[in-house]
Amino acid sequence: MTPQPSAADGKRTGSSGSTTGGDDAAVPGRVGGRPRIVPGVMSAALVGGVALTCGVALTTTAGWLIVAASYHPQILTLLAAIVLVRAVGIARPALRYVERVRSHDAALRFLADERARTYERLIPLTPARLGRRSRGDVLAGVVDDLDDIAYAQVRVVVPFVALVVTAGLAALANAVILFPAAAVTLSTAACTLVVGWVDHRLESRRQEAVVAARAEVSRVSTLITDNALEIAAIGAQASATQWLDDAQAALGRALRSQSWGRAVGVTLVPLVTVAHAAVMAAVVSTWVPQGLPTPLAAFLLLTPIALGEVTAAIPDAVGAAARARGAAHRLDTLLNQTAAVRDPATVAPTLAVGPGGVTPPPVSWRDSGGHDTVPPELSLDRVTASWDGERAAMQRLSTAIKPGRHVAVVGPNGSGKSTLLAVLARHIDPASGAYRVDGEDVTRLALSQVRAHLAVVDDEPHVFASSLRENMRFALPDCSDAQIESALQLAGLHPWYSGLPEGLDTRLGSGGQGVSGGERARLSIARAVLSHRPVLLLDEPVAHLDHPTAVAVMADVRRSSQGRTVVVVAHRAEGIDNADEVLDLTPEAPTPLAGPR
Repeated sequence: MTPQPSAADGKRTGSSGSTTGGDDAAVPGRVGGRPRIVPGVMSAALVGGVALTCGVALTTTAGWLIVAASYHPQILTLLAAIVLVRAVGIARPALRYVERVRSHDAALRFLADERARTYERLIPLTPARLGRRSRGDVLAGVVDDLDDIAYAQVRVVVPFVALVVTAGLAALANAVILFPAAAVTLSTAACTLVVGWVDHRLESRRQEAVVAARAEVSRVSTLITDNALEIAAIGAQASATQWLDDAQAALGRALRSQSWGRAVGVTLVPLVTVAHAAVMAAVVSTWVPQGLPTPLAAFLLLTPIALGEVTAAIPDAVGAAARARGAAHRLDTLLNQTAAVRDPATVAPTLAVGPGGVTPPPVSWRDSGGHDTVPPELSLDRVTASWDGERAAMQRLSTAIKPGRHVAVVGPNGSGKSTLLAVLARHIDPASGAYRVDGEDVTRLALSQVRAHLAVVDDEPHVFASSLRENMRFALPDCSDAQIESALQLAGLHPWYSGLPEGLDTRLGSGGQGVSGGERARLSIARAVLSHRPVLLLDEPVAHLDHPTAVAVMADVRRSSQGRTVVVVAHRAEGIDNADEVLDLTPEAPTPLAGPR
């Protein structure tokens, strides 16, 4: 039996506040669909190559020194070699430190920039283009993918560049002594790269299967934990455990299949080193009778062995490359979607030329921003909407929501209640028909200006792991403490707030003060009140609360939103008891608003 998560109405998550973003930013870590190297990483990789070259020089020169010392040469000759050994021995860790600092600094700076750019690109895709994935799944996936891309700058670029630099310098040194030895050194690097290519192909082939299996484990785990009480109530614990066992077994199979690629790389790279050491021994042994000094023969013989430290990093590097390529592909797929809403503000205005000269474009609706206390009129004319662009989630709805009215939206699952709220909030644009704000078509209005008048409260409000003050300032960054306290009072949180040990400085969420379901709902309402936005859109704000708490919360909503337009999606009577009007989206029922209550 395969568990299936429920998602009524094609429902998506939202947040209080308005957000905008462009969709022309570069895909993280990619230019024109190809991976790119972050500035600073290449220079760090070259430094890393010189550091590893010092390691090779340390091994080979030490070998020469030991063999040469057995012939009792002049002490000055040995002292010169000893100085060289000391020099490369000191230079190696120093250069390695420089490489690590420079490469990690560049990669982390790139990661910070790309996270901001990616989240900016996610904004117009939220929530309509995120599929049935939860906010947590999307955030975790994006964070992990960006980490893989950023860390590949260090784990992939540096080892490969270091291999090329070190092998090239080692081959050059070998060529000065014996040209065939240089060919063996270059062959060591070439064969290592071939092994790395095979390893990469094998790991890449199974990367998507591993990611999908991990996602399934996460999905099933979330499903079971979110519905633990319901599963226990129907006695389905054994089935739920089997679901998780099956998902974990599938992940184990995918990981074992992918591990063959790494096993090939880890096994063959040392064999390449050993084989070329043997070939080098055969080459050198033929030249020693012809006059090649024995100390130089030892120098050449140790070169492939010394390169083993460099070649050993290649299997890990190609694994990181496979993960980064898969991550870039997933981000491409997610971020290159067409936004669900059209924002004329991101399109350059066209200036009309008339008899009087150039006519400037019309000023956007309500340029005063979200602090306007006069609610607009919201109207829908035969609006159809879809989350995926294929299946209609709301059919030809016509209605008008007058300023200052409290409207309850009811109907069975799948009737389009949450879709209606998404249209009103401009999370998705109508597929057909027209949505107007104060008589103006929203598709011709700046997205930020419209959203600045709307506050969204969903059924799973988020509490940030920060202070109460910062949780409230999320809605109005420049607010004062007095404004925060007033909003908490209006949302019915004053008794709770009075009992907090550090007042507004009390830390909430993980590692801080616990917040109950009722307190969480009221906190989200307090944010909406604090935002001063004239239209409140509430998506089942009391869905997870007991009856007395739900009644109290809705009473607080009514009291705190005087003079504002409130649209609340409700499955329960607590959401409609005090509503001015009820909009029933039941397919058999008429869609216009019912008369005043």
